[in-house]
Amino acid sequence: MTAANITVWGIHTMDDSLFLNQGLIAIGWEEMGNLSAINATRDAYKEKYLAVYPNAKKGSIPTSAGMLYRFVHEVQEGDYVIFPSKTDRKINIGVVESAYFYDAAAARYPNRRKVKWLKHLPRTAFSQGALYEVGSVMTFFQVKTYADEYLKARDKDFKGNIVASDTDETVAQTADEIIETTRDFILKELSKNLKGYDLELFVANLLQAMGYRTIPSPRGGDSGIDITAYKDELPPRIVVQVKSQDGDIKETTIQSLKGAMREGDYGLFVTLSNYTKNAQKYLDSTPIIRGINGMELVELVLKYYDQLSLKYRKMIPLKMVYIPVPLEE
Repeated sequence: MTAANITVWGIHTMDDSLFLNQGLIAIGWEEMGNLSAINATRDAYKEKYLAVYPNAKKGSIPTSAGMLYRFVHEVQEGDYVIFPSKTDRKINIGVVESAYFYDAAAARYPNRRKVKWLKHLPRTAFSQGALYEVGSVMTFFQVKTYADEYLKARDKDFKGNIVASDTDETVAQTADEIIETTRDFILKELSKNLKGYDLELFVANLLQAMGYRTIPSPRGGDSGIDITAYKDELPPRIVVQVKSQDGDIKETTIQSLKGAMREGDYGLFVTLSNYTKNAQKYLDSTPIIRGINGMELVELVLKYYDQLSLKYRKMIPLKMVYIPVPLEE
C-alpha cells in the first residue's frame, strides 16, 4: 500500500497509560452509550447527540457528532494513528487492528479500537508544522498536511526529519497559522457576542484601554455619535460611530458621521467588516476621520488586551504564549 492510499488519524486523551498500556485508542462521550446502535449516518449521530446533550452549543453539535461518526464508521483496520502523549512528550505511531467496540465496563472512554503501537519517538524528530497539526484542539481528527512525514517514521532507519544544521521551513508557516487562527477567533467572538449597542460599549472600553476618556451615548440615540472620546480634559473632541453590520460600510454612512461633527472635532468610524472602495476613497480624502475595519480592530484588541475589562477578557479568552519564528536572514 502506498503512502497516498493510507489514512492517518490523530487523537488526544487525558489518559496516556490507557492507550499505551492496553494497546488501544478510545474516545469518551460516555452518555452516548454504544455508538454502533446509532444509524450509520451523520444526521442520526447529530440527532442522538442533541438528545443526549440538549444544552450543547449549536456549533459544537456537528463537530462532536462528526468525530464520533468518523471513529466508528470511517476508521478502517490498517489505518495509522498518531497519538501525542503528554506524560513523556512522545509522538506515538500505531496501526488500527480492530473494528469499533464498546466496553460497557469502562468507566471512561468506552468507545474503543485496538491499536498496535509501532514507534514512540521524541517530538524533536518532527517538523514544527507536523507537531502543530497533531496539536489540534479536536479530540479525533484526520492528519492530512503532514501525513507523509509521520508515515516516513515507520522506516527502520528513521532518525528524524530535523537535524541541527537544518532550518525548519515549517516554523514560519506554523507561526503564521497560529497568528491567523487567533485573529479569526477574536473577530468571530466579537461578531457573535456584540451587536449594536453592546459593540459600542466594547469599543468604548477598548478606547479607555488605549488611554482615552470615553462617554458612550445613551442606548437608542440617533445623533450619529455613539461614543465621545477625549485624550485628556481639553479638546479636541473625538466622535465615534460604531457599526456591527456584516456588509461593507458605504461612503454615505461615513458622511453621516461627518455631518454630526462640529468644527474642531475628529471622527473615528469602527466596523467589524470593511469599507467599500468609494468609502475608503472618502476616508483617504478626509484626514479628520479615521476608519478602523474588523482586522484593524482585532490588532488593537491584541495590543491592549491586558487593559480590557474582565468582562471582555472572559468573552475573548486568550493566553499569552511564545511561538517559534524563523531566524531573519
